[in-house]
Amino acid sequence: MTSLSLFCHVASISLLLFIGGCKKSSPSAVEPPVTTPTIPTPAGYALVWNDEFDSSAVNLNKWEYEVNGDGGGNNELQYYTSRPQNSFVQNGMLTIRALKESYLGKEYTSARMRTRSKGDWKYGRFEVRAKLPYGQGLWPAIWMLPTDWVYGGWPASGEIDIMELLGHEPWKIYGTIHYGTSPTDHQQSGASHTLPAEAATFAGEFHVFAIEWDSTTIKWFMNDIQYYSVTKSAPFDQRFHMLLNVAVGGNWPGSPNEMTVFPQEMVVDYVRVFRKK
Repeated sequence: MTSLSLFCHVASISLLLFIGGCKKSSPSAVEPPVTTPTIPTPAGYALVWNDEFDSSAVNLNKWEYEVNGDGGGNNELQYYTSRPQNSFVQNGMLTIRALKESYLGKEYTSARMRTRSKGDWKYGRFEVRAKLPYGQGLWPAIWMLPTDWVYGGWPASGEIDIMELLGHEPWKIYGTIHYGTSPTDHQQSGASHTLPAEAATFAGEFHVFAIEWDSTTIKWFMNDIQYYSVTKSAPFDQRFHMLLNVAVGGNWPGSPNEMTVFPQEMVVDYVRVFRKK
């Protein structure tokens, strides 16, 4: 190879290496940023806890199962389990499912979940968007119990029912507080809210159930419509936690009958807790 040919050959190789190096160092395509949907926050509040149920399973860092067949103090007929047959997360929703089946001496199963020691709050706004079950004997509830029971056992330390429904009246919900010095001195205050005649039942579509609770007052809302308010301090001046469950039977709704269809489900889109700024 002549000196000129050798020079041209080396120059060609250098140029190729230079171009190749430039290609390797060029920036790759920019990935679009992953965005999280903004959670609407009521005026004057800040979000402090929530579960959007966007994972593939129930988040046990936020929820605890109560597993028993004790009847909830109301002669309920279900056995509460932690089985996936009775509660699961799918498509961004939590489902609590009541089944008619023989299980550990009971004829029905369901689930009851709570945030105790994982989410405990004194005052705030509490929102749950859910679609409810229906049928004689079904009793879904979104509610709160005291974490520390400072004033003594139920009902002395209080109970806040954000939403309860009796399955044979699937167009009506109840919001209530319970209190009193002892079970024989049980007192309560609350109201019901009924959908307009032309509207679907609470089983037919999702609705937002909420309370706003401060040092003097508790207010109840359905889709931001306030339907009740009560002025009350103690025992509602301590930490409370949230519960979600679907009971079957019991003193209030009565037992299912031959017209009751199973399975029945409460489907929860989200649970959100806000605190006043």
